[in-house]
Order: sequence, then structure tokens, then C-alpha cells
Amino acid sequence: MADHRTATLHRMVLPDHICPFGVRAKQILQAEGFEVDDRILRSREEVEAFKAEHGVATTPLVFIDGKQIGGSDDLERYLASEGV
Repeated sequence: MADHRTATLHRMVLPDHICPFGVRAKQILQAEGFEVDDRILRSREEVEAFKAEHGVATTPLVFIDGKQIGGSDDLERYLASEGV
């Protein structure tokens, strides 16, 4: 990889549920060589507060180099449009 790319991933990992879309987003980022700052939301309260703060309906939420990308589907579209 020519340049160092970083991504921040906010994803839900609850005691009784691990969001499969968050797992997928992390796998995609790692496969593309991103350094991932994996920020885990560990309770329903954390998840709901995070969604309200960022004005989103779902998690995960990916940021690449500080730019809000969206969830795992948005991430795939973004990477395809960037030619990554």
C-alpha cells in the first residue's frame, strides 16, 4: 500500500449479540490494509446514544481519514468508487 490509511469503526458488541455488519466492515477494512481503530459499543444505551449523537439509524459507522462513510454497504460502495 502506497500510503497509510486509517479508519475508525464504531460497532455493536453486546453480551447477547455481535452485529454481523460491524464484523463485515472490520474484515473489509483489514483486507484493504486499513489500520482500524475499533470502537466497541457494549450496551444498548451506548448504541442508542451513539446513534442519536451521529444522526444515524443503525450501526456500524465507519470513518476513513476523518470522513464519515456510513455502514458496511456504504463502505463497499465508497471503496469501489475510490478504486481501492
